[in-house]
Amino acid sequence: MAITDILSAKDIESALSSCQAADSFNYKSFFSTVGLSSKTPDQIKKVFGILDQDKSGFIEEEELQLFLKNFSSSARVLTVAETKAFLSAGDTDGDGKIGVEEFQSLVKA
Repeated sequence: MAITDILSAKDIESALSSCQAADSFNYKSFFSTVGLSSKTPDQIKKVFGILDQDKSGFIEEEELQLFLKNFSSSARVLTVAETKAFLSAGDTDGDGKIGVEEFQSLVKA
């Protein structure tokens, strides 16, 4: 499944252009612009499956750093500060990674 099966290419392009500069990534505005915030829990779960590159059932810090690349191969990697802030916002149980339920909550926050 491609991410464009769930999200529109136009919305993805718009969301990525809003965070091209280093340290400009804001997960709330990104999720909103890309259209993920308005998707069903099942659709959000499918996007989680795409982001979970190693299929471990979690999005770990390394996968988060490459988060934008899942939307476009030409997108930048997140900075260390952006990655840490994203992880701390999503990791509600403190295990150092984001599970599917945590991701769904983060998207809807």
